[in-house]
Amino acid sequence: MKTQPRPLRSRLSGEKRLNPPDVLLHEKARVLVTGAGGFIGSALVHALNERGITQIIVTDCLGEDEKWRNLLPLKFEDYVPADEFLSGIEEDADHFGRFSAVFHLGACSATTVTDSDFVLKNNYAYTKSLCRWALFSGARFVYASSAATYGDGSAGMDDKAEDLSRFRPLNLYGYSKHLFDLHASREEILPDIIGIKYFNVFGPNEYHKGDMRSLVCKAFDEIQKTGRIRLFKSYKPEYPDGGQMRDFVYVKDAVEMTLHLAENEDAGGLYNIGSGVARTWVDLANSLFAALGKTPNIEFFDMPETIRHQYQYYTCADISKLRATGYTKPTTLLEDAVRDYAVNYLLPGKRLGE
Repeated sequence: MKTQPRPLRSRLSGEKRLNPPDVLLHEKARVLVTGAGGFIGSALVHALNERGITQIIVTDCLGEDEKWRNLLPLKFEDYVPADEFLSGIEEDADHFGRFSAVFHLGACSATTVTDSDFVLKNNYAYTKSLCRWALFSGARFVYASSAATYGDGSAGMDDKAEDLSRFRPLNLYGYSKHLFDLHASREEILPDIIGIKYFNVFGPNEYHKGDMRSLVCKAFDEIQKTGRIRLFKSYKPEYPDGGQMRDFVYVKDAVEMTLHLAENEDAGGLYNIGSGVARTWVDLANSLFAALGKTPNIEFFDMPETIRHQYQYYTCADISKLRATGYTKPTTLLEDAVRDYAVNYLLPGKRLGE
Protein backbone atom coordinates (compact mmCIF):
# COMPACT_ATOMS: atom_id res chain seq x y z
CA MET A 1 0.00 0.00 0.00
CA LYS A 2 1.41 3.36 -1.03
CA THR A 3 1.85 5.78 1.86
CA GLN A 4 -0.16 8.97 1.49
CA PRO A 5 2.07 11.99 2.12
CA ARG A 6 1.15 14.75 4.51
CA PRO A 7 2.33 18.37 4.27
CA LEU A 8 5.70 18.70 5.93
CA ARG A 9 4.70 21.64 8.08
CA SER A 10 1.69 19.81 9.54
CA ARG A 11 3.91 16.83 10.34
CA LEU A 12 6.44 18.96 12.17
CA SER A 13 4.15 21.31 14.06
CA GLY A 14 3.97 20.27 17.67
CA GLU A 15 5.42 16.80 17.11
CA LYS A 16 8.32 15.53 19.19
CA ARG A 17 11.44 14.21 17.49
CA LEU A 18 11.64 10.44 17.65
CA ASN A 19 15.43 10.03 17.76
CA PRO A 20 17.29 9.85 21.08
CA PRO A 21 20.55 11.81 21.26
CA ASP A 22 22.71 8.68 21.46
CA VAL A 23 20.95 6.73 18.71
CA LEU A 24 24.09 6.20 16.62
CA LEU A 25 26.11 4.95 19.56
CA HIS A 26 23.79 1.99 20.03
CA GLU A 27 25.04 -1.16 18.34
CA LYS A 28 21.51 -2.12 17.35
CA ALA A 29 20.78 1.17 15.59
CA ARG A 30 19.72 0.75 11.96
CA VAL A 31 21.17 3.30 9.55
CA LEU A 32 20.85 4.24 5.88
CA VAL A 33 23.85 5.73 4.05
CA THR A 34 23.43 6.93 0.47
CA GLY A 35 26.53 7.43 -1.67
CA ALA A 36 28.13 4.79 0.55
CA GLY A 37 30.62 3.69 -2.09
CA GLY A 38 31.89 7.23 -2.45
CA PHE A 39 34.58 9.14 -0.62
CA ILE A 40 32.87 10.58 2.47
CA GLY A 41 30.08 7.99 2.42
CA SER A 42 32.43 5.03 2.74
CA ALA A 43 34.45 6.85 5.42
CA LEU A 44 31.24 7.37 7.38
CA VAL A 45 30.25 3.69 7.09
CA HIS A 46 33.73 2.79 8.34
CA ALA A 47 33.28 5.12 11.33
CA LEU A 48 29.91 3.52 12.10
CA ASN A 49 31.54 0.08 11.95
CA GLU A 50 34.17 1.32 14.41
CA ARG A 51 31.28 2.07 16.77
CA GLY A 52 29.97 -1.49 16.38
CA ILE A 53 27.14 -0.52 14.03
CA THR A 54 26.65 -2.96 11.14
CA GLN A 55 22.89 -2.82 10.56
CA ILE A 56 23.42 -0.45 7.66
CA ILE A 57 21.69 -0.30 4.29
CA VAL A 58 24.04 1.27 1.74
CA THR A 59 22.94 2.74 -1.58
CA ASP A 60 24.87 4.18 -4.49
CA CYS A 61 25.22 4.30 -8.26
CA LEU A 62 28.48 2.40 -8.54
CA GLY A 63 28.85 2.82 -12.30
CA GLU A 64 31.99 1.67 -14.06
CA ASP A 65 34.72 3.09 -11.85
CA GLU A 66 36.26 1.30 -8.90
CA LYS A 67 34.55 2.96 -5.98
CA TRP A 68 32.97 -0.42 -5.22
CA ARG A 69 36.37 -1.29 -3.74
CA ASN A 70 35.65 1.20 -0.95
CA LEU A 71 32.85 -1.13 0.18
CA LEU A 72 35.02 -4.27 0.36
CA PRO A 73 36.35 -3.81 3.93
CA LEU A 74 33.05 -2.48 5.30
CA LYS A 75 30.29 -4.29 7.19
CA PHE A 76 26.67 -3.61 6.25
CA GLU A 77 23.31 -5.32 5.96
CA ASP A 78 22.59 -4.86 2.26
CA TYR A 79 23.43 -2.88 -0.85
CA VAL A 80 20.57 -1.35 -2.86
CA PRO A 81 21.02 0.71 -6.05
CA ALA A 82 19.98 4.31 -5.40
CA ASP A 83 17.15 4.37 -7.95
CA GLU A 84 15.71 1.09 -6.64
CA PHE A 85 15.73 2.43 -3.09
CA LEU A 86 13.79 5.53 -4.07
CA SER A 87 11.20 3.59 -6.08
CA GLY A 88 10.83 1.15 -3.18
CA ILE A 89 10.03 3.75 -0.54
CA GLU A 90 7.72 5.59 -2.95
CA GLU A 91 5.64 2.40 -3.24
CA ASP A 92 5.75 1.64 0.48
CA ALA A 93 7.44 3.83 3.08
CA ASP A 94 8.36 0.72 5.10
CA HIS A 95 9.60 -1.30 2.12
CA PHE A 96 13.15 -1.43 3.54
CA GLY A 97 12.13 -1.15 7.17
CA ARG A 98 12.63 1.71 9.62
CA PHE A 99 15.86 3.57 10.29
CA SER A 100 17.20 5.53 13.23
CA ALA A 101 19.19 7.83 10.98
CA VAL A 102 19.56 8.61 7.29
CA PHE A 103 22.85 10.00 5.98
CA HIS A 104 22.24 11.30 2.48
CA LEU A 105 25.70 11.75 0.98
CA GLY A 106 24.98 10.54 -2.55
CA ALA A 107 25.21 13.15 -5.31
CA CYS A 108 26.82 13.99 -8.61
CA SER A 109 29.70 16.04 -7.19
CA ALA A 110 31.66 16.72 -10.38
CA THR A 111 31.78 20.49 -10.88
CA THR A 112 32.45 20.01 -14.60
CA VAL A 113 29.16 18.25 -15.42
CA THR A 114 26.92 20.47 -17.56
CA ASP A 115 23.73 18.34 -17.87
CA SER A 116 21.46 20.53 -15.75
CA ASP A 117 18.43 18.23 -15.88
CA PHE A 118 20.48 15.26 -14.68
CA VAL A 119 22.22 17.13 -11.86
CA LEU A 120 19.04 18.77 -10.56
CA LYS A 121 17.12 15.48 -10.66
CA ASN A 122 19.94 13.54 -9.03
CA ASN A 123 21.00 16.11 -6.42
CA TYR A 124 17.89 18.20 -5.76
CA ALA A 125 14.74 16.19 -6.53
CA TYR A 126 16.13 12.98 -5.01
CA THR A 127 17.05 14.81 -1.81
CA LYS A 128 13.56 16.29 -1.51
CA SER A 129 11.96 12.86 -1.83
CA LEU A 130 14.36 11.18 0.59
CA CYS A 131 14.01 13.95 3.17
CA ARG A 132 10.23 13.81 3.03
CA TRP A 133 10.27 10.04 3.56
CA ALA A 134 12.82 10.26 6.42
CA LEU A 135 10.81 12.89 8.28
CA PHE A 136 7.58 10.96 7.95
CA SER A 137 9.23 7.78 9.22
CA GLY A 138 10.82 9.50 12.22
CA ALA A 139 14.45 9.07 11.12
CA ARG A 140 17.16 11.65 11.78
CA PHE A 141 17.95 13.18 8.37
CA VAL A 142 21.51 14.37 7.69
CA TYR A 143 22.40 15.50 4.18
CA ALA A 144 25.46 16.81 2.40
CA SER A 145 25.11 20.40 1.35
CA SER A 146 28.37 22.05 0.28
CA ALA A 147 30.61 25.05 0.81
CA ALA A 148 30.13 25.50 -2.96
CA THR A 149 26.75 27.05 -2.13
CA TYR A 150 28.61 30.14 -0.90
CA GLY A 151 29.95 30.97 -4.35
CA ASP A 152 32.95 33.30 -4.43
CA GLY A 153 32.53 34.14 -0.75
CA SER A 154 31.60 37.77 -1.36
CA ALA A 155 28.32 37.22 0.54
CA GLY A 156 30.18 35.51 3.36
CA MET A 157 30.39 31.85 4.35
CA ASP A 158 28.09 32.04 7.33
CA ASP A 159 26.19 28.88 8.34
CA LYS A 160 24.13 31.03 10.70
CA ALA A 161 22.73 33.17 7.89
CA GLU A 162 18.95 33.28 7.70
CA ASP A 163 18.79 34.82 4.22
CA LEU A 164 20.14 31.97 2.11
CA SER A 165 18.97 33.66 -1.10
CA ARG A 166 21.93 36.05 -0.94
CA PHE A 167 24.38 33.27 -1.88
CA ARG A 168 25.35 32.82 -5.54
CA PRO A 169 26.95 29.42 -6.32
CA LEU A 170 29.49 29.47 -9.14
CA ASN A 171 28.74 26.05 -10.62
CA LEU A 172 25.85 23.68 -11.27
CA TYR A 173 26.83 21.33 -8.46
CA GLY A 174 26.78 24.16 -5.90
CA TYR A 175 23.47 25.40 -7.29
CA SER A 176 21.84 21.97 -6.95
CA LYS A 177 22.86 21.88 -3.29
CA HIS A 178 21.75 25.48 -2.78
CA LEU A 179 18.30 24.69 -4.16
CA PHE A 180 17.65 22.11 -1.47
CA ASP A 181 18.95 24.43 1.27
CA LEU A 182 16.44 27.00 0.03
CA HIS A 183 13.67 24.39 -0.15
CA ALA A 184 14.30 23.23 3.42
CA SER A 185 14.32 26.82 4.64
CA ARG A 186 11.14 27.69 2.75
CA GLU A 187 9.33 24.61 4.09
CA GLU A 188 10.55 25.46 7.62
CA ILE A 189 12.14 22.02 8.12
CA LEU A 190 15.79 23.11 8.52
CA PRO A 191 15.58 23.03 12.35
CA ASP A 192 14.58 19.36 12.14
CA ILE A 193 17.35 18.19 9.81
CA ILE A 194 21.12 18.62 9.49
CA GLY A 195 22.71 20.12 6.38
CA ILE A 196 26.47 19.65 6.19
CA LYS A 197 28.51 22.24 4.27
CA TYR A 198 31.75 20.37 3.66
CA PHE A 199 34.78 22.46 2.78
CA ASN A 200 37.91 20.97 1.11
CA VAL A 201 37.79 17.40 2.37
CA PHE A 202 40.70 15.07 1.57
CA GLY A 203 41.81 11.62 2.64
CA PRO A 204 41.61 7.89 1.91
CA ASN A 205 38.86 6.41 -0.31
CA GLU A 206 38.84 9.23 -2.86
CA TYR A 207 40.90 7.27 -5.39
CA HIS A 208 38.03 6.75 -7.85
CA LYS A 209 37.26 10.45 -8.26
CA GLY A 210 39.64 11.14 -11.15
CA ASP A 211 40.16 14.88 -11.67
CA MET A 212 37.90 15.58 -8.67
CA ARG A 213 40.42 14.00 -6.28
CA SER A 214 42.13 16.26 -3.76
CA LEU A 215 45.49 17.77 -4.62
CA VAL A 216 47.13 15.43 -2.10
CA CYS A 217 45.92 12.38 -3.97
CA LYS A 218 46.73 13.72 -7.43
CA ALA A 219 50.07 15.21 -6.37
CA PHE A 220 51.13 11.91 -4.80
CA ASP A 221 50.92 10.28 -8.23
CA GLU A 222 52.63 13.30 -9.82
CA ILE A 223 55.54 13.16 -7.38
CA GLN A 224 55.97 9.45 -7.99
CA LYS A 225 56.20 10.07 -11.74
CA THR A 226 57.97 13.44 -12.03
CA GLY A 227 59.25 14.39 -8.58
CA ARG A 228 57.35 17.69 -8.68
CA ILE A 229 53.95 19.25 -7.97
CA ARG A 230 52.32 21.74 -10.33
CA LEU A 231 50.11 24.50 -8.90
CA PHE A 232 48.01 27.22 -10.51
CA LYS A 233 49.45 30.70 -10.88
CA SER A 234 47.56 33.49 -9.14
CA TYR A 235 45.74 36.23 -11.06
CA LYS A 236 45.15 38.48 -8.07
CA PRO A 237 48.05 40.61 -6.81
CA GLU A 238 47.13 40.07 -3.17
CA TYR A 239 47.77 36.33 -3.53
CA PRO A 240 51.19 35.05 -4.67
CA ASP A 241 51.39 31.99 -6.90
CA GLY A 242 50.31 29.05 -4.80
CA GLY A 243 49.21 31.45 -2.07
CA GLN A 244 45.51 30.94 -2.77
CA MET A 245 43.96 29.64 0.45
CA ARG A 246 41.57 26.84 1.34
CA ASP A 247 40.10 25.27 4.44
CA PHE A 248 41.51 21.75 4.09
CA VAL A 249 39.80 19.24 6.39
CA TYR A 250 40.79 15.60 6.86
CA VAL A 251 37.98 13.16 6.06
CA LYS A 252 38.32 11.50 9.47
CA ASP A 253 37.58 14.86 11.13
CA ALA A 254 34.70 15.58 8.73
CA VAL A 255 33.06 12.25 9.58
CA GLU A 256 33.50 12.74 13.34
CA MET A 257 31.84 16.14 13.08
CA THR A 258 29.00 14.70 10.99
CA LEU A 259 28.30 11.92 13.48
CA HIS A 260 28.44 14.35 16.38
CA LEU A 261 25.72 16.50 14.82
CA ALA A 262 23.56 13.47 14.01
CA GLU A 263 23.77 12.30 17.62
CA ASN A 264 22.98 15.72 19.09
CA GLU A 265 19.22 16.08 19.42
CA ASP A 266 19.52 19.86 19.87
CA ALA A 267 21.42 20.34 16.59
CA GLY A 268 19.49 21.48 13.56
CA GLY A 269 20.03 23.49 10.39
CA LEU A 270 23.13 24.14 8.33
CA TYR A 271 26.66 23.59 9.64
CA ASN A 272 30.07 24.36 8.21
CA ILE A 273 32.42 21.39 8.38
CA GLY A 274 36.07 22.35 8.05
CA SER A 275 39.25 22.78 10.04
CA GLY A 276 38.46 26.41 10.79
CA VAL A 277 41.88 27.40 9.40
CA ALA A 278 42.81 28.60 5.90
CA ARG A 279 46.09 27.27 4.50
CA THR A 280 47.81 27.83 1.15
CA TRP A 281 48.26 25.34 -1.67
CA VAL A 282 52.00 25.68 -1.10
CA ASP A 283 51.50 24.61 2.52
CA LEU A 284 49.64 21.54 1.29
CA ALA A 285 52.31 20.70 -1.27
CA ASN A 286 55.15 21.13 1.21
CA SER A 287 53.31 18.90 3.70
CA LEU A 288 53.17 16.11 1.14
CA PHE A 289 56.86 16.44 0.20
CA ALA A 290 57.74 16.30 3.91
CA ALA A 291 55.55 13.23 4.47
CA LEU A 292 57.33 11.45 1.63
CA GLY A 293 60.78 12.59 2.77
CA LYS A 294 61.41 14.56 -0.42
CA THR A 295 62.73 18.06 -1.17
CA PRO A 296 59.93 20.43 -2.28
CA ASN A 297 59.80 20.95 -6.06
CA ILE A 298 56.86 23.15 -7.09
CA GLU A 299 56.13 24.46 -10.59
CA PHE A 300 53.47 27.09 -11.28
CA PHE A 301 51.42 27.03 -14.47
CA ASP A 302 48.62 29.03 -16.09
CA MET A 303 45.11 28.46 -14.85
CA PRO A 304 42.72 27.51 -17.71
CA GLU A 305 40.74 30.55 -18.82
CA THR A 306 37.51 28.53 -18.58
CA ILE A 307 37.71 28.42 -14.77
CA ARG A 308 39.40 31.74 -13.95
CA HIS A 309 36.09 33.56 -13.56
CA GLN A 310 34.78 31.05 -11.00
CA TYR A 311 37.97 30.28 -9.09
CA GLN A 312 37.85 30.79 -5.32
CA TYR A 313 40.95 32.44 -3.84
CA TYR A 314 39.99 32.05 -0.19
CA THR A 315 37.77 29.73 1.81
CA CYS A 316 37.67 29.25 5.55
CA ALA A 317 34.96 27.57 7.60
CA ASP A 318 33.63 29.38 10.62
CA ILE A 319 32.87 26.33 12.78
CA SER A 320 31.68 28.24 15.84
CA LYS A 321 28.12 26.97 15.28
CA LEU A 322 29.42 23.39 15.37
CA ARG A 323 31.45 24.17 18.50
CA ALA A 324 28.35 25.59 20.16
CA THR A 325 26.74 22.14 19.95
CA GLY A 326 29.45 20.75 22.22
CA TYR A 327 31.97 19.48 19.68
CA THR A 328 35.30 20.00 21.44
CA LYS A 329 37.72 17.76 19.55
CA PRO A 330 40.61 19.63 17.90
CA THR A 331 40.90 19.33 14.14
CA THR A 332 43.92 17.50 12.78
CA LEU A 333 46.83 19.77 11.84
CA LEU A 334 47.29 19.85 8.06
CA GLU A 335 50.82 18.43 8.21
CA ASP A 336 49.69 15.54 10.45
CA ALA A 337 46.67 14.75 8.30
CA VAL A 338 48.71 14.70 5.09
CA ARG A 339 51.31 12.48 6.75
CA ASP A 340 48.68 9.99 7.93
CA TYR A 341 47.08 9.92 4.47
CA ALA A 342 50.34 9.52 2.59
CA VAL A 343 52.10 7.03 4.88
CA ASN A 344 49.19 4.84 5.95
CA TYR A 345 47.04 4.86 2.81
CA LEU A 346 48.63 6.24 -0.36
CA LEU A 347 52.00 4.51 -0.10
CA PRO A 348 50.62 1.05 0.75
CA GLY A 349 47.57 1.54 -1.52
CA LYS A 350 45.06 0.95 1.26
CA ARG A 351 41.49 2.00 1.96
CA LEU A 352 39.77 2.64 5.26
CA GLY A 353 39.18 -0.62 7.09
CA GLU A 354 41.91 -2.58 5.31
